Amino acid sequence: MKILLLGKDGQVGWELQRSLAGLGQLLALNSRSHEYCGDLANLSGLAETVRRFAPDVIVNAAAYTAVDKAESEREQAFLVNAQAVKLLAEIAAEQRALLVHYSTDYVFPGQGSAPWREQDAVGPLNVYGESKLAGEQAILAVGCTSLIFRTCWVYAARGNNFARTMLRLASERDSLGVIDDQFGAPTGAELIADVTAHAIVATLRKPALAGVYHLAARGETSWCGYARLVLEQAAAHGIALQVHAEQVKPLTTDAYPTPAKRPANSRLDTQKLQEAFALTLPDWRLGVARMLTEILEK
Repeated sequence: MKILLLGKDGQVGWELQRSLAGLGQLLALNSRSHEYCGDLANLSGLAETVRRFAPDVIVNAAAYTAVDKAESEREQAFLVNAQAVKLLAEIAAEQRALLVHYSTDYVFPGQGSAPWREQDAVGPLNVYGESKLAGEQAILAVGCTSLIFRTCWVYAARGNNFARTMLRLASERDSLGVIDDQFGAPTGAELIADVTAHAIVATLRKPALAGVYHLAARGETSWCGYARLVLEQAAAHGIALQVHAEQVKPLTTDAYPTPAKRPANSRLDTQKLQEAFALTLPDWRLGVARMLTEILEK
């Protein structure tokens, strides 16, 4: 089996290199790759790459993810998140390849408190969400065999992330406030990559499994709750902080205005995914604790 991975250096892409390596011949690209083009903004180069490599599976972990910049860079966001995705879907259909693509809870309007189900009405609040929804719709319109995974609050131990920011701020400041009226489930890139590999194998055996799925860790929290857990774990590892978990102040979204509006409700219902692929997803705290152990013990 030949697998083409786009976006190999992102949080999810980095973990996918590990989880997909044992499935077959893996070609992993980023936007700077030379022999093959992995730049989603280069449509002609991208098309030439996919047709030349002729993969059995295309895994698209690349995306335009600058949520606030997208408000002023709409054309670029749609080029990468919609036009390039449509192109991948068309070539996947042409070559009878399986296309795996990652989307986001931002396709929903973000109100209420019930976890979003796959069939719920969409309604993005910002340009980034609109561009990701357009990518989803392009895949479904083309009709290639595909797995679309909507996820939320993605993190990884590698690179900058929310946990590292909280640890830095709690060590530098004598007070810390974090938004407490946006809810979701912090979801590890490692979990996403492992589920992806499992789902690819299952779908190649049973193409009827193709479709849209919600993929997130179990449970929910606010950004404030997330920050408090991070600081609790740091204290348990003996890290000296100026702000302790119980001292983190809850703030409302209004306290941090941003160019792009954020959803208050990023909860995702994962029942469809768990039933289709016989999975039990772990609680979000477990993944965060593992990630923090890796960060704090380096």
